[in-house]
Amino acid sequence: MNATEQPGWTGLSSQRNSRRRFLHGVGVAMALPWLESIPVWGAEPAKDGAPGPFPKRFAALFMGNGINSKHWWAKGAGAEMELGKSLEPMAPLKTKMNFITGLFNKNATGVGIHPGQTGNILSGASLQRGAVLKGGITMDQVLANHLGEETVQPSMVLGCEQPITGYHETNFSMAYSSHISWQAATAPVPMEVYPSLAFDSLFDNRGTRRTQSILDRVRDEATRLSRQVSRNDKAKLDEYLTSVREVETRVERMRNDQQKAETRARDRGRRLLTMTRPDNGLPEDIREHMRLMCDIIALGFQTDKTRVATLLLCRDLSGLFYPFLDVRTAHHPASHDDQSDAYERVSRYYCSQLAYLANRLDAMPEGEGSVLDNCCLMFISSMWSGSKHDSTKVPVVLAGGLGGTLKTGRVLDYSGKGDDNRKLCSLYLSLMDRMGAKLDHFGDAESRLSEI
Repeated sequence: MNATEQPGWTGLSSQRNSRRRFLHGVGVAMALPWLESIPVWGAEPAKDGAPGPFPKRFAALFMGNGINSKHWWAKGAGAEMELGKSLEPMAPLKTKMNFITGLFNKNATGVGIHPGQTGNILSGASLQRGAVLKGGITMDQVLANHLGEETVQPSMVLGCEQPITGYHETNFSMAYSSHISWQAATAPVPMEVYPSLAFDSLFDNRGTRRTQSILDRVRDEATRLSRQVSRNDKAKLDEYLTSVREVETRVERMRNDQQKAETRARDRGRRLLTMTRPDNGLPEDIREHMRLMCDIIALGFQTDKTRVATLLLCRDLSGLFYPFLDVRTAHHPASHDDQSDAYERVSRYYCSQLAYLANRLDAMPEGEGSVLDNCCLMFISSMWSGSKHDSTKVPVVLAGGLGGTLKTGRVLDYSGKGDDNRKLCSLYLSLMDRMGAKLDHFGDAESRLSEI
């Protein structure tokens, strides 16, 4: 019996996805992580039996309104790298990260504050004021278009805060403040903010049995597969299923809140978008919300269900509150005192979300390394200083080595290298190159970023 004939796990019918494998149940399809004893997904093994090259993945995590620059620094290299207080959550991953400073987005400067500094953070495009949206396709969607046929889900576009509507005093649409992923110059990618819906999409969970455990529905196939794989793979499979169960349990608590919110909105004749948290069904505790969204990205990357993701942790002009940090004002007004101890705690908290996702991926074995080793996670904000609304440079932290193509453990400072040599879009060209999407130019850049 060859691999594609084994019972208990099946693949899609398309040629390109013929080696992608799922556990199926009623109204659900659970993709599998890499397993050494069966060709779950990926390129053909080498003649010596070693696995082929693993897929490269990219995710961008966005925080609006800048950071506390007094504590946002790094010095040195590798395991000896020193990190500022706000970057301490990344300490266990110093050898797998790059701290980058001095990059800027030219078309986000000199245009006024907030929306014009955010709507092109991943595109570098010039944004249009007024009623008609016009910017540019973002680099995550360039990657999604390039890699889309390789995966079931071309990209995940997730958020932890609802978009806002209307116009800013600068006459830019608030859509630019609310979306970092754009599929075209005039259209943001719809952003999923509800963990239950993001989870359902990840596992193709649909129909009237959505509220039933997906693991219960695939139990028989999972049991058969467990008997066929190696001892090491059985342990990996058990760990994966346990992880899914843990995420599923947390999601189910939120599914009920979302359904109640939909009923409330209908009864009041309102749209969920116009309701505030938690009336809109979003988790009142944003810590749980953000962790769940990170977990969903991690599962998507682990199973190669998708290779591209964006997570808007908080939008520009964010109204999120942080009572657990002892911060008394909402995110946006807190950023106006960006050198304060309170905003340092906010900055460190957001860095901890990057660290959480990176550590999750680093704990997932893939060949001789981990899923993180084949990823690039990028943490970025729309400005450097919230009090000055300064976007002449932006904070950037990368984690992961993109399959060994990206050297890590470095501090890279482009501040004194001249505007032509410190373009954010040059970084994007360099990263897209490594994922096979090679462009002559992107945004305002025609050259790659040196040292990347």
